[in-house]
Amino acid sequence: MALSIAEMTLVEQRVTNDGPSIAVAYLFWFFLWFVSAHRFYLGKPVSAILQILSYFILIGFVWLLVDAALIPGMIREKQDEIRHDLMRALTRG
Repeated sequence: MALSIAEMTLVEQRVTNDGPSIAVAYLFWFFLWFVSAHRFYLGKPVSAILQILSYFILIGFVWLLVDAALIPGMIREKQDEIRHDLMRALTRG
């Protein structure tokens, strides 16, 4: 069953409203880097804990810098997850 344009618009509005904010993710990255808040915010608790633990062997600081470039991709991934869940709910209903 294909979704109508109205349903697709609804899905995109929900993704925009319910999805993570890139500004918030970068604020967490900048101000709360030491607790990997940006990774928790983006739904990646396991890698957040690993990142925190890796600070003790200094590799975590490199990982933290790499995350600055990875945040947009993590945002898109989370938005796609929300989009998929909403579309699945609409096609069932």
